[in-house]
This record gives sequence, structure tokens and C-alpha cells, in this order.
Amino acid sequence: MEKRGFTPDEANALLPQLKEDLLQLQELTKRFEEQYSDLQKRKALHKQAAAPAGGAQDPFFEREGRLEFLKMEAEMLIENFTRKGVLLKMINPGLIDFPAVLDGEEVLICWKEGEPRASHYHGWHNGFAGRKPLPGE
Repeated sequence: MEKRGFTPDEANALLPQLKEDLLQLQELTKRFEEQYSDLQKRKALHKQAAAPAGGAQDPFFEREGRLEFLKMEAEMLIENFTRKGVLLKMINPGLIDFPAVLDGEEVLICWKEGEPRASHYHGWHNGFAGRKPLPGE
């Protein structure tokens, strides 16, 4: 896949859709985490209650199947960020980078959840800690 470059205006124009996608992903990962935790508790209780009978149906098969489906759904949503040419760095809190060129240097315009717009950038190797305001911000 060819690396896409964004201007600050292009990054901010795409941001509303990315925020929606991120919210959907956050809700999905929350559901996954809750269901995974519940499954682990149920498995522990089941293990304490009785030894599994030979040939008995797996009582967790359906729950594990739902978790696998949620995982695939999350992977698809994450891949959508990649297809749009952006880098999803964190789901919670949301952190998205937009590849860009600024003054002839390859950088990442970055947005962190809670910020009204993408107004900072950093180099490819110095990460979030090296953030600086975009020129004109």
C-alpha cells in the first residue's frame, strides 16, 4: 500500500469520520473485555464446581464463539483506519497519527481524543512526547 500524506486541513476534514470509527471501536472493545472477563469467571467457577464429564458438550463454546466474532469485528475496524491511510496508535484514549510532510520533513500530524482538532505533529521516531504545535496553531 502506498503511503499517503495529509495536509493539516485534510487530516481535520477526515477527523469527524475517524472519531465515529474510534467510538465504535471503543464500544466494541469494551464489550469484548466485559464478555471476556465474564467468561473467565464462569470458567473458574465451572472448574471448581465439577470435573468435566467425558463427552459432555463444551458449556463455553457459544460464548467463545461470540468473543471470536467480536475480535474479528474489531480487527476489521482497525484495518479501516489503515485503509484510510492513518495510524491508529491507541484505542483508549484514542490517538491517531496522519503521515505528512512539513518543511520537507516526513512527520506525523497527531490527534489525541479530547482535542478539538489535529493541531500538533511529531517526528516518526520521537513519538507523542515530542509533539509540537503545527505552524500557525
